[in-house]
Amino acid sequence: MWADSREALSDLALAESDRVLDVGCGTGELTRVLREESDGDVVALDADAGLLASVPGPTVRGDATRLPVADDSFDLVVCQALLINLPDPVAAVREFKRVASDRVAAVEPNNGAVTVQSTVDSEPQPARRARQFFLDGVDTDVELGADAADVFEAAGLDVVSTRRYDQELCVEPPYGERAVRAARRKATGEGLATDRETILDGETTPEEYDALREQWREMGRTVVDQMGTGDYERRETVPFFVTVGRV
Repeated sequence: MWADSREALSDLALAESDRVLDVGCGTGELTRVLREESDGDVVALDADAGLLASVPGPTVRGDATRLPVADDSFDLVVCQALLINLPDPVAAVREFKRVASDRVAAVEPNNGAVTVQSTVDSEPQPARRARQFFLDGVDTDVELGADAADVFEAAGLDVVSTRRYDQELCVEPPYGERAVRAARRKATGEGLATDRETILDGETTPEEYDALREQWREMGRTVVDQMGTGDYERRETVPFFVTVGRV
């Protein structure tokens, strides 16, 4: 992500930030971008010590809703793909506001608006159906990205801007190991089986799930066949929204 353009991050005012906190940093994908775009100190924070171990530079272990950080200790507090996974995103943003002296930013997707284009004609429809089944079973707001400004306002921030950034995930020849593995998981139905419990937590019936899985496996076999001839191409577009608020 951010390999093609970082224009959507311009309102974060990274060049003016001496202290930046990346909350829910995971393995540090956004942390690396922030450090490249800022001359200030960028601290990475996550609740998972195992993930933090792979992030170079200063790190802190902590919960997004109870930050182990003093008030007003960072110019900018930012997160990426975190709020969509929290049951109370407003509580987290209030914590961001507490420790930020200037700005708070969130880079969040609208997972309900993901689109897929593929040389396998039968792929987009089951991909859309599988995503909807999965999202119905998730108990957090996975479409929050487009409405993050409402969360910011509820947390007491003045919204500066919201910019859209489309992340494009492309599969084309020559195929890497990850793409080949993903195709095999489709052909066996393994990937969908991993999500079965979450899917059935929603309104999807076992019969609907089984029908989708059979369709999914058939589609996967076609993907594998096209890969074998070097004809398979796939483009998935995930809309992200960069929301910036002022304390």
